[in-house]
Amino acid sequence: MEITIAAVGRLKETYWREGVAEYQKRLRPFATVKILETLEEKMPVSPSPAQKEQCLAREGERLIKLVPPESYRLLLDVKGRELSSEELAKKIADLLLTGQSRLIFIIGGPFGLSPKVREFAHERLSFSRLTFPHQMMRLILMEQLYRAYKINRGEKYHW
Repeated sequence: MEITIAAVGRLKETYWREGVAEYQKRLRPFATVKILETLEEKMPVSPSPAQKEQCLAREGERLIKLVPPESYRLLLDVKGRELSSEELAKKIADLLLTGQSRLIFIIGGPFGLSPKVREFAHERLSFSRLTFPHQMMRLILMEQLYRAYKINRGEKYHW
């Protein structure tokens, strides 16, 4: 399986990069994981709704350009459908069974995502009703992907 993470912004702090790299290494036996990043728009300190909309639209256009058209697109969105770890594992297994071997997870920036990106996704998933920084969400996603593969293989990972 080929998994791509398309994200707004770069991981600047070493601890985020190291955490993501660790899970990327752990996932190698199960899947190829690529991470594609697009620039985060510079937003004024107190943006107007129109400024925010314009910035999100520009980020969204760049995100969409990163996505291979044949990929199954899963958008991480606080308003998406919540899944347990077991349900995410089943989702990945079911997608594989239906011939979907290229998954892309889309993560927005600190101000969210444009409506166009939300419509572009095949599914919108939420890992929690809580809001997480987008850098942390990338690490959480990597950990959950690793957990999903361990669950699908019947290996003990979660206690």
